[in-house]
Amino acid sequence: MICAGCGRWTDEPRVLPDGAGTVLACVSCGHREPYRRLPLFALTGPSGTGKTTVGRLLAGLLGDVAVVLEQDLLWVGALRDPTGDSAAFRQTWLRLAASVQQSGRPVVLCGTVAPPQFEPWPERALFADIHYLALTCPSAELRARLRARPAWRAWDEERIAEMLSFNEWVRTEAARTNPPMTLLDTTGASPADTAAEVATWVRSHLDRM
Repeated sequence: MICAGCGRWTDEPRVLPDGAGTVLACVSCGHREPYRRLPLFALTGPSGTGKTTVGRLLAGLLGDVAVVLEQDLLWVGALRDPTGDSAAFRQTWLRLAASVQQSGRPVVLCGTVAPPQFEPWPERALFADIHYLALTCPSAELRARLRARPAWRAWDEERIAEMLSFNEWVRTEAARTNPPMTLLDTTGASPADTAAEVATWVRSHLDRM
């Protein structure tokens, strides 16, 4: 976000086509520098559907083509807003993923996110498509999984009800979000099988580039 030409900071990055590639253009002085604009892969879904477990396996399955990151790594300090306004958290992740992709490999971000939480921000311009794959399962199954978690994770009935509501929103609205989310039901599937399906989904998109 800091221009290499004039040294100014911007909160509204501008990425422009330049021949066969793209450049990051300064809104203040017009300085341009080569920029890799790659897709971002969001492995999302409610808590209890297997994102963290699957994410650990994806690093080994996709290490040759992508960087797999766990969203909760940055759920700390000032980014953990108790008011529920997660703007700084979401924007920080977009900036970090954009920086990582300059290595030439896209990011697979594992964590609860939906298109309305990423698509409106200025940092969205730093990516090509953002692909969303939501892990899900029926509400009864998800309730059982969350109730079985250890007490220190503090999944009381009120919190479980909130997550079940989000689960139903994902299942009913996935096709209507912009862009739409792909659903993957993890009921009865092993983490290894789910990870293999997710890896296939990521590679299928990369093969179309």
